[in-house]
Amino acid sequence: MEKKGARARSGKAARVERLSDLPPEGEERFEAGIPEMDRVLGGGIVQGSLVLLGGDPGVGKSTLLLEVAGSLGKRGIKTLYVSAEESPRQLAMRARRLGLELETIHVSGEVVVEEIVRAAEDFGPQVLFIDSVQTVFMEALSSSPGSVSQVRETGGVFLRLAKERGITVFLVGHVTKEGIIAGPRTLEHMVDVVLYLEGEKGHSLRVLRSPKDRFGPTDETGLFEMTEKGLVPVSSLSLVDLSAPPVPGVAAAPVMEGARPLMVELQALVSFNPFPVPTRRATGYDYSRFAMLLAVLEKRAGVRIRNQDVYVNVAGGLRIYDPGADLALAVAVASANNGFSVDRATVFVGEIGLVGEIRPVKGLRQRLLEARRAGFRLAVVPDGEAPDVKNLEIRGVSSLRELLEVIRK
Repeated sequence: MEKKGARARSGKAARVERLSDLPPEGEERFEAGIPEMDRVLGGGIVQGSLVLLGGDPGVGKSTLLLEVAGSLGKRGIKTLYVSAEESPRQLAMRARRLGLELETIHVSGEVVVEEIVRAAEDFGPQVLFIDSVQTVFMEALSSSPGSVSQVRETGGVFLRLAKERGITVFLVGHVTKEGIIAGPRTLEHMVDVVLYLEGEKGHSLRVLRSPKDRFGPTDETGLFEMTEKGLVPVSSLSLVDLSAPPVPGVAAAPVMEGARPLMVELQALVSFNPFPVPTRRATGYDYSRFAMLLAVLEKRAGVRIRNQDVYVNVAGGLRIYDPGADLALAVAVASANNGFSVDRATVFVGEIGLVGEIRPVKGLRQRLLEARRAGFRLAVVPDGEAPDVKNLEIRGVSSLRELLEVIRK
């Protein structure tokens, strides 16, 4: 018996094209109207794309997308905001608080996916917001909202809607305690863009990252400040107070957040622990790298911390992943342990290797230009990596031992 393949099921053969026959034009984009959002999206929203926005509860995901909807509406771009978690009245209250033009924003409280798709086809928005993908559900499935099957099939329905109708769809996704978007990982695979909105509790800073973007770079970040008027874009940021008196355990570093340098302050506290196992805590810094740097400090530079509790914090609520902050972290820990302070106007840039060597980092000139703009006067950098920056003294070091000798003078 002859097997029925795709040709028999669809009634026609799949279309095969030569790449050289396809038009060279890029994807059509339109600006979100929020500079930091457009920056992360590589210049704007791609028409017909499927975008997934994740983040912790209360970090500002709904606020950000509501502001995007308001900005698009002001410029005549038709949007539909589907709020499955809040009622339309609650959404209107938030929009008024944010100072948005309510007449430009269309909302729906529908939770059934089939009805949402029908409404989108009838209303014809250019951008559709679904808040959230874990709370809407398909009636055709017997499983509960938020289940693996519901999230997977719902994502597939909105993917087809985006590609067939040319509607850009934003999906809001809840994040688990492990920091990943709840539901099947296939959801992240099927979307075109994955965005994460991050922020530490008790701090107003919010960072928008894009670990996946089929239409642009994934090394851009957007900075926002959470205020009473919503999320306000921040074009430049320095978390270092140069006017504060020097104290042990504090060092500054210019870190790269995507393609932009930011000035951050690393703080360390070292305290004697009489118990066999000392405490190690890192806030805003990768714990594995933090533990490695402590081991290198003790083994290669003679900083005795084996029986000390060590706490490290990145001031301002920022989470950093840049190895260029290694030098500043080592200085902060060493100064906290040995009781000496570092001049506030000194900045440290460099990666530390396992044998205690100081390694070069990318974007050194950009970092130093930002440091000079922020008011720093001295930069300690990897030896041999010394770009000429006016009004900024550059000092190169090749090892941790040499670094500690320099800063103690």
